[in-house]
Amino acid sequence: MRFSKFFAPTHKEAPKDATLPSHSFLIRAGFIEQLGSGLYNFLPMGKMVHDKIKNIVKEEMDKTGAQEVSFSFVTPAEFWKQSGRYDVFGKELLRFKDRKDNDFVLSPTNEESVVNMVKNKITSYKQLPLHLYQINTKFRDEARPRFGLLRGREFTMKDGYSFHSSEEDLKREFDVMEKTYSNIFTRLGLNFRAVEADSGAIGGSGSKEFMVLADNGEDDIVICTNCSYSANIEAARRKPKTTNAEAPEANMMSKFHTPNMSTIEDVANFFKIDKFYTIKAVIKKAIYEKEEKVVVFFIRGDDELQEVKALNACNALELDDANEQEIEKANLVAGYCGPKDLPEGIDFYIDNELKDAKQMICGANEKDYHIIGFNVTSFKEERFKDLISVNKGDKCPCCGGELDITKGIEVGHIFQLGQKYSSAMNATFLDENGKAQPFYMGCYGIGVSRLVAATIEASHDEKGCIWNKQISPFELEIIISNTKKDEQVEFANNLYEKARDLGINVLLDDRNERFGVKMSEFELMGFPYAILVGKGLEDDEVEIVARDGLEKTKIKLEKLEEKIKEIF
Repeated sequence: MRFSKFFAPTHKEAPKDATLPSHSFLIRAGFIEQLGSGLYNFLPMGKMVHDKIKNIVKEEMDKTGAQEVSFSFVTPAEFWKQSGRYDVFGKELLRFKDRKDNDFVLSPTNEESVVNMVKNKITSYKQLPLHLYQINTKFRDEARPRFGLLRGREFTMKDGYSFHSSEEDLKREFDVMEKTYSNIFTRLGLNFRAVEADSGAIGGSGSKEFMVLADNGEDDIVICTNCSYSANIEAARRKPKTTNAEAPEANMMSKFHTPNMSTIEDVANFFKIDKFYTIKAVIKKAIYEKEEKVVVFFIRGDDELQEVKALNACNALELDDANEQEIEKANLVAGYCGPKDLPEGIDFYIDNELKDAKQMICGANEKDYHIIGFNVTSFKEERFKDLISVNKGDKCPCCGGELDITKGIEVGHIFQLGQKYSSAMNATFLDENGKAQPFYMGCYGIGVSRLVAATIEASHDEKGCIWNKQISPFELEIIISNTKKDEQVEFANNLYEKARDLGINVLLDDRNERFGVKMSEFELMGFPYAILVGKGLEDDEVEIVARDGLEKTKIKLEKLEEKIKEIF
């Protein structure tokens, strides 16, 4: 491609709302343009990168035997009502009516569509397993679209769905997809981790996210410094916390007067004990489809509640802080709430690490009183849940090594859905005994357009993008220093043709622009290499510039073709 004929409008200034490098550089360098809030057009270079990512994803998916389909972007709402997600998905699901007053949605995900596609067509276990996928447009009506392609409303996604006759076969496919996704992100040249994750609105179990490690990542990832354990902060586990602090001793459980001591800090100081031996009550308002109620979560005094874990524990749609009136109405006493003798009807959960804890201090459910010598026993098993937030310095649940927290950008997510959607939509097959069974399902997503931005977040400098050869729109740019010099133009044109003959995707900057402008745009656009054709021709040499580090190397003309073959 000749730059003089190429549509790549650049901008000196970043968009006013750009807070991340990828958002700024992709627009400034002419890869994308903003159409509206969370809506973007892909210009030629952006489309090139997008399609290279898409093709790698497709190649690796096809190797597994998965079959590509294409679902309608507009989905009848009836499918979502059958699965039960129409009313509970939230405002991110864009709902609308057509001229005949029929309900539709713009699909953010396609579990319902694929179940409808397979239902009554795959009828026997002999036809399983089956894996269908698409690479298509999605829409999620984000409340606050931001970060460019990382948090847009319209996006391109690879979403795949597998159907199985058993949970064991589902797990086999899940492992295949974990390996396939690792192959995809390795081919894309990314530094990534597969981490344990929360399943969120998709549901199911056995969820893993694929995170590109980047300083500007919006997700916290817990990683072990000693082994391969890693997890999203919302699903992270730790080895149960211990302490060398002296435990309190009470001859018997009793109520103790603690006036005006409504915080863990106050109580620990009063009894001169470590907060490890106290129980903290976190009072929340749980919002369900048809009701709201106060729920109490009990954790150690030196821990913090992880809200996604708490949400999953009580199976609510949302959690909010309970206000004073709501707490009083539930007959709870803020600052003095404990698991013993809670008011009747109060829903509560206790962190797993408190199970069988002895000699604890907790609220007495009476103003200005705490209980000492409390043992966390005699509670039903279903009351115990993983509720705490894992912190840097906690111990790894696998090897006991120290945990650290880093930043990442989610680019892929795989789920073991089980029978959630097939049961709800009455999609069944006949098993070996001739009995109708709901399909076991898995789903597997990759954010294709999101990867365009994630790649830049992981690889850029203050001057612009730094693409790798796998997905850069051009592998090489040939820059003519002065287009008024015939010898430079002739040499660059011949080199351009030779590079094309070698199968290199090359851009020839033949514009009548100042050399400084050409170089700054090369740095902004970020192609892996450039060859500078300038005054050095008089000495039979050119310069090769590597974009990563901007290292320049002078090459004699007789060795240039050999060098190009070595690089590419």
